[in-house]
Amino acid sequence: MAIIGNIIKGFIATTDVVRKDKDPVEEQREVLKTLLETAKETQFGQHYGFGSILESEDMVQHFGEKVPYFDYPKITQEWWNRTIDGEADVTWPGTPNFFALSSGTTGKKSKRIPVTEDMIDAIKNAGIKQVLALNNFDMPAEFFEKEIMMLGSSTNLKERDGRQEGEISGISASNIPFWFRRYYKPGEEIAQIDDWDERVLSIAKQAKNWDIGALSGIPSWMELMLKKVIEYHNVDHIHQIWPNLQVYTSGGVAFDPYEKSFNALLGHPIQIIDTYLASEGFLAFQNRPNTSAMKLITDNGVYFEFVPFDSDYINPDGSLTDDAPALTLDEVEEDVDYVLLISTVAGAWRYMIGDTIAFTDTEKAEIKITGRTKFFLNTVGSQLSVNKLNDAVKHLEGELDIKIPEFTLCAKRFEDGFYHSWYLGSDTAIDGKKAADILDTYLKQANKNYKVARSKALEGVKVSFVPQQVFADWSGANKKKGGQVKMERVMGEEKFEEWEAFVKHNR
Repeated sequence: MAIIGNIIKGFIATTDVVRKDKDPVEEQREVLKTLLETAKETQFGQHYGFGSILESEDMVQHFGEKVPYFDYPKITQEWWNRTIDGEADVTWPGTPNFFALSSGTTGKKSKRIPVTEDMIDAIKNAGIKQVLALNNFDMPAEFFEKEIMMLGSSTNLKERDGRQEGEISGISASNIPFWFRRYYKPGEEIAQIDDWDERVLSIAKQAKNWDIGALSGIPSWMELMLKKVIEYHNVDHIHQIWPNLQVYTSGGVAFDPYEKSFNALLGHPIQIIDTYLASEGFLAFQNRPNTSAMKLITDNGVYFEFVPFDSDYINPDGSLTDDAPALTLDEVEEDVDYVLLISTVAGAWRYMIGDTIAFTDTEKAEIKITGRTKFFLNTVGSQLSVNKLNDAVKHLEGELDIKIPEFTLCAKRFEDGFYHSWYLGSDTAIDGKKAADILDTYLKQANKNYKVARSKALEGVKVSFVPQQVFADWSGANKKKGGQVKMERVMGEEKFEEWEAFVKHNR
């Protein structure tokens, strides 16, 4: 009998009953007020008059009028460089002990994003909220006695000028509560291994010694790890190694493109729970079954704003125009793409993290990630966001009965005009012309702007298939394997030339 599991499950159920769902809009007002009060004596707070904003009749409106939009280059040049140099009280009280390194999907050079103690506490609180939400999924008591495989970046953080640096998953794992350590795998020793391939091999060697009930990590790297464990032990699927595996907590990117290839590694279906942990904070998680949407965490140190994703509001460098309207949670509509802005307990203010989201339920504050502001394919008016591209690839998987967990494309000029040139990651050999026709037909039916573009400047679709491993090798060559690294879904022509040269050399 799962005595400890029953106790934990009972505690979660009791706590969930005691908790009362509050109004997300009201929670957001309280978060903004707390952020402003805490930071009003910082250099940033004094410069933008946080004190007067707090005293104004409409705090939310005054905040939007006084504080401009920031992206990473702007806030770093104007403010965070002082924080990086060790200056205190710049955009948040004190100095951060950690910096999250993030190259994201846009380049080799890492961003250095402040991670304060308040942010670490917020991430821990968000994790607890997610655990409590498991009550909605009706997991058996035995589940709460199993171990959790958290596959992130190395916890071997680097010290620089007295502060520690690493990817946010590594920082989070190095700060897990003491009571969680008995459940945490791969354990501190393996988690500190910097080399991704060595770390995964170590996991494979130890896999049979663990009773894993849940997985957590970015889908692309999780798949590669599971494949390695399966290959090492010469079994058919991962449930032959971890028979009690019941949950996968996905994050970082949309899970849909990986669903088919991921499920192929399982002996039976498991519960997929989506999360939204960015380098700037833990923003949302799926808190109920029968949906893939995630609930924004509206009471935990992050204030959200939403700019309609319209080309009129986006500058050529990807930043927002000064006149772009920012909406609050009570003003948004469902099924509309928005550029996400956050203000946080790490001293980010009206900060564009580069993601686009859409609300699936405004009352519940539930969202889905629809893409990246820089991965929006509109070179010839086709106006395709990443979620539309994901949908097209998922349709192609169904039509051809293949698995395509990775892809990238570019609006590329050929001798006879512009084409959308796709590279699809699959270990199954398929005729590229047939795949191109399927993608083209689907997108013309699913997106009116694409259909118009096809009647004008866009000549069509070209498709090349490459082994899935090529995508992982590209990430390893350009950045670093594992962790928060994600594949570029859409590339500019210059980057695409590099990609094609890499593919030709490594095919």
